[in-house]
Amino acid sequence: MSYLNPGLPQPAPARDGLDEAYWKAAQEGKLVLQRCKDCGAYQWGPEWTCHRCCSENLTFEEIPPYGRIYSYERVWHPVHPALSEQGPYIIVLVEIPDRDGARMVGNLLGDPQQEVQIGAPVRAVFEHHEAEQINYTLVQWEVDAS
Repeated sequence: MSYLNPGLPQPAPARDGLDEAYWKAAQEGKLVLQRCKDCGAYQWGPEWTCHRCCSENLTFEEIPPYGRIYSYERVWHPVHPALSEQGPYIIVLVEIPDRDGARMVGNLLGDPQQEVQIGAPVRAVFEHHEAEQINYTLVQWEVDAS
């Protein structure tokens, strides 16, 4: 079951292949970040060079699927025609702990009216779409109550 209404554009790896490893890992239920092999820095989104040392020696590394809410937005106005009947929904900016301040964006699952607390722990949820034109997996987030 999809969190948002059907009809949204389907995500796909960039044509240059830069983020292909991220999408493949997500399909396998794994969360990855880009990491520099020279200085060890983590970064997101994927780039051809390291944000810290400008090295081109980058790889993707699996990380635990947990983070903390750094910021959020409750979206009330549709940003796409497929969302005209959907709202609100919550988008979160999740900071990944112990990964050089790397932050990822995703939807926060659950009640769209829920109270959202900055710093709340969240865990990644992998939403698989296999009946579409192409198979893909979205990384969503939910509050980690454990």
